[in-house]
Amino acid sequence: MRAVVVGNGLAGTLAAKTLRELDGGVDIEVLGEESHAYYPRPNLIEFLAGRLPYERLFAFPGNWAERQRIGLHLGVRVSKVLTEEKAVVTDSGRIFPYDALLLANGSRASVPPLRGGDRKGVFVLRTLDDALAILDYLEGRTRVAVIGGGLLGLEIARALRTRGAEVRVVEFFDRLLPRQLDATGAAILKGQIERTGIAVRLGTVTEEILVDGQILGLRFKGGDQAEAEVVIIAAGVVPDLELAREAGLRVERGIVVDDRLGTSRPEIFAAGDVAEHRGRVYGIIPASFEQARAAAHSMLNMDLPYKGTVPSTTLKVAGLYVTSAGLAVQEERTSEVLTRQAPEEGLYKKIVLREGRIVGAIWMGTKKGAAEIGRLVAANKDVSAVKHDLFEENFDFNGI
Repeated sequence: MRAVVVGNGLAGTLAAKTLRELDGGVDIEVLGEESHAYYPRPNLIEFLAGRLPYERLFAFPGNWAERQRIGLHLGVRVSKVLTEEKAVVTDSGRIFPYDALLLANGSRASVPPLRGGDRKGVFVLRTLDDALAILDYLEGRTRVAVIGGGLLGLEIARALRTRGAEVRVVEFFDRLLPRQLDATGAAILKGQIERTGIAVRLGTVTEEILVDGQILGLRFKGGDQAEAEVVIIAAGVVPDLELAREAGLRVERGIVVDDRLGTSRPEIFAAGDVAEHRGRVYGIIPASFEQARAAAHSMLNMDLPYKGTVPSTTLKVAGLYVTSAGLAVQEERTSEVLTRQAPEEGLYKKIVLREGRIVGAIWMGTKKGAAEIGRLVAANKDVSAVKHDLFEENFDFNGI
């Protein structure tokens, strides 16, 4: 059997690894557009901060793919999927036939239509090459503006602040991490971030990046401005769907897949940031991990159905652990919401209950209990008998 995987990010690499574990005889070819071997994307932040050297970025030794008998082709862009011929074609014209094809080509940075957004000194952070370009341009420059106060924007701000840069975060919404935190949690986080010397500006629309030979700053709606020598846009990502559309696959917000990660063509599968399952495009690491394993089983006609992923995100920003799981922000009127907070310590805990079952949680300022709370949310556990005790520092989660 010939299996071709388009994309060598988390979903593509893990799918290839799983294919080999399941079947020692399958012929596996992985085609990656980047010229670098697989690295976990969170490593880019540590590399940007100077805490992780280049050689430790990568997940596997340099000869890993060869030892696994996986054909790894880097710096290769797939330009076309020939569905009738069951083959993919690269930009160079090389043809890779397949019996089963996995599209795991991920997403690309979303860039709003800003005047001056295409000028030198304006960056996104999606790939290792992006990180290298940012570090190169940062030499001799200190004033950085990050457009976007989501997960990536705050992590970039933290990383460059670690390098001594003067960093300003500009967010369109009225709070930081609008998808992960409610207003109370976001306000506590903002205070902690500002203590590290990062300036935060909320509810602000950036209309133009001012350029006069080099980056001079930002102009906001209303006319006021802020100085900057480097601008990094962290406005989210969008699935890379061009290949799937041209192949005639069913595409909505992502490539539509079923519980086997199968597309509208029986021999083509999709996983990771590019996949839409039951109306949802996840764009998070746990979903990519679970989808990749399920897709690999399906490609070999084995049964490991994918039922969805409960969103759970943990990050560390400004020295503060932040975990958000399930319906932490979108609680309904019928939900029961319990909180505990100590703003001066950056501590905020929140659980959302529906008929006694925990459906969402925010755990900020402490790592203790965060993983356990995430598991309870994923299990939709009935915690009505201990709901107030969950906040206690020494609560024993093993008893639930």
